[in-house]
Amino acid sequence: MDNMSEIEGKIERRSFHFIKAFNFFSYGTIAVYSTFFALYLQSIGINPLKIGALMAGGPIVSLIANPLWGYLSDRTRNIRLILILMLVGNLVAMQLVFLSDSYAFIFGCMLLFFFFQMPLFSQSNSLILNSIEGTRHKFGAFRLWGSCGWAILALITGPILGQIGISRLWLVYTIMMLIAIGFAFTLPRGSSPKTAQGVNYRQMLGNRVFLVFLVIGLLISIPNSMNTTFIGLYMTGLGGHTDLVGWSAFLSSVFEIPVFLLFDRYLSKHARTMVSCLILVSLLYALRWFLMAGAGNAEQIIFIQALHCLTFGAFYYIGTQLTALLVPSELRASGQAVYALTWGGLSGIASGFLGGYLFQQVGPKSIYWTGTGMALIGLVGFTLLYLYMRMTAVKKNKREISF
Repeated sequence: MDNMSEIEGKIERRSFHFIKAFNFFSYGTIAVYSTFFALYLQSIGINPLKIGALMAGGPIVSLIANPLWGYLSDRTRNIRLILILMLVGNLVAMQLVFLSDSYAFIFGCMLLFFFFQMPLFSQSNSLILNSIEGTRHKFGAFRLWGSCGWAILALITGPILGQIGISRLWLVYTIMMLIAIGFAFTLPRGSSPKTAQGVNYRQMLGNRVFLVFLVIGLLISIPNSMNTTFIGLYMTGLGGHTDLVGWSAFLSSVFEIPVFLLFDRYLSKHARTMVSCLILVSLLYALRWFLMAGAGNAEQIIFIQALHCLTFGAFYYIGTQLTALLVPSELRASGQAVYALTWGGLSGIASGFLGGYLFQQVGPKSIYWTGTGMALIGLVGFTLLYLYMRMTAVKKNKREISF
């Protein structure tokens, strides 16, 4: 019996190592895409307004893709299979993109790409949460490997592209994606202990706190998406080059690692506490965009990007945990998909068109002034949500005492 337990323990540990390796390369590959793809599009003659429209067109598809893939994960109870299908589709779509310089053809292929890419991280989060449920392991200890991959592979890619040229972006992307697909085959199934069959989805969407959180989160995420799309162009316009763009991506992600570890250790798994943390995150977002708007050179942007760990890193972690707390466990993949839908899908649509227009017609700094205002509105929204939750809790306690 002891030998069996020891063997099972070894298998579990090996499985967890594979999850970490998968996170490293899957996040790292998408980091290469998100950091350098706008520069690639610019190199083949596509202007910022069209780049913004291109990035907005893809997330439109995610309005269908996120709930669809989440539903399939919950129904099949095999997130590993879903991840493999998404990664292969991701790879094929990007190969088609790199084969052409026709804007219309690229736009069509990007719709296909986003169908597979947008739900990728929410589904990998669901796999982690399901795999560690009932164990002593924490979400952040796995998610930080994604930040490592994002930081390190983006940093390495900068000088590589400086040597081989931005036109060879396809080669770097393809190699990294093939490695990620290889590790995907080693993952556990990631199935929930319960099945979603027969569950009423209104139970998830009828949660008032969850819905308000999604709406305010959308407002916060739009400037973040605009920054992700246009920061490379902003930096090169200020005299930066691909090496500096890579360093920017590195510093924006590497400090997420201690943030995730600290949240694992100290963040209370209580909804009202998490919302109070999001008030502070919104304030830090406003500070970040304010500093970006006033940046005078590309070197300054690199250091401002270090705030990414306290803004996106914190919001991402808290949002993932809050969603898992508010949504029934048997609908976890669908809940994470809906969260990703607002963060990456709806925000991507708005940020692509709005960011492209602001960048080309008003100037890149206007993106960050707009972001400052939206973050402050988000701060007010989360404050009101916190007060509503506290008031609701007080009323509930009074009713219980009266009985």
